Amino acid sequence: MDPSFFTMGMWSIGAGALGAAALALFLANTDVFLPKSRRATLEYLEDIDLKTLEKEPRTFKAKELWEKNGAVIMAVRRPGCFLCREEAADLSSLKPKLDELGVPLYAVVKEQIRTEVKDFQPYFKGEIFLDEKKKFYGPQKRKMVFMGFVRLGVWYNFFRAWNGGFSGNLEGEGFILGGVFVVGPGKQTGCLGPGSEDPEAARGPCAPRRQVVGCSAETTGSLELW
Repeated sequence: MDPSFFTMGMWSIGAGALGAAALALFLANTDVFLPKSRRATLEYLEDIDLKTLEKEPRTFKAKELWEKNGAVIMAVRRPGCFLCREEAADLSSLKPKLDELGVPLYAVVKEQIRTEVKDFQPYFKGEIFLDEKKKFYGPQKRKMVFMGFVRLGVWYNFFRAWNGGFSGNLEGEGFILGGVFVVGPGKQTGCLGPGSEDPEAARGPCAPRRQVVGCSAETTGSLELW
């Protein structure tokens, strides 16, 4: 066999493998392989059962959170996730402006493991509730497993949060993506929902501050954006 023919064949295989790897990397950094989210209706959200995290928990319907003044609600992917802690701190920085509007800030978690919620509380300046059935994570849940490790946006967010002094752990379920809801009082609908990006899936924060405050202003009154 001609050695040059063998060499050319090896080069062709190598080029093909590199091309396939480049295509896979490109597709992994788009939303092609992510399940499409379906925005939750207000009727869907109102009927969700939530529990308080007290020693004697109270179960109530989620609509209690926004009936009077509306609400901003963070569906936490995982309390020990350091990106979620960064997002919680970012949302909590809005609390003075939300207080001006009379809009409360809440969070829901999927599970209560040991001291995970307690350890998350310093990052989040609002009340936290338990959503055992994971309904706040959308009528069609979005999941990300190993694909996240090849998304450039994920690594960018990792380094940003790490440089910001945030740390975390691997406790709990972390495949189902989270999001942020802005819901108006009564029967008003909000601007955001489960379609808003999770910090690990996106190329930036899951709910930019300007957008959250803007949506809150739309559903409750007027507020100059910043």
